[in-house]
Amino acid sequence: MKAVLQRVSRAEVRVRGQVCGAIGRGLVVLLGIAPQDTEQDADRLAEKIVTLRIHDDNSGKMNLDLLQIQGALLIVSQFTLYADCRKGRRPSFIQAAPPQQARRLYERFIDSARSLGVPVATGEFGAEMEVEIVNSGPVTIILDTRELFGAD
Repeated sequence: MKAVLQRVSRAEVRVRGQVCGAIGRGLVVLLGIAPQDTEQDADRLAEKIVTLRIHDDNSGKMNLDLLQIQGALLIVSQFTLYADCRKGRRPSFIQAAPPQQARRLYERFIDSARSLGVPVATGEFGAEMEVEIVNSGPVTIILDTRELFGAD
């Protein structure tokens, strides 16, 4: 799994012009899923993100996690994180998981994050979405379960 995290003061996602998910302070997670990803990857990545100390304390130092700031997650599926642009001008997405597997693991990731006590808003899996992000910092972090936890 790959995740692009953006620390936000607010964010929302719209489908067909209607807001389907919105948060205040917290993190937007753009989540890509590969064929080799597992439920364990989803659980471990959710725990890593929720406990990542990337929010400012009273001294302005990144020292607090999402739970400590009472923040929320906005989770958006994004298969394009697995774009392969090495050949030609049109990206290949064969490294992304097929939709049925990706949906299952996306939902597992959402459930895992919620089970950790974090409010979670989402986009709509497979839909064309508009994501509005007010990046705070700016802070943007890229996580990859293969780099974090190794191949299972």
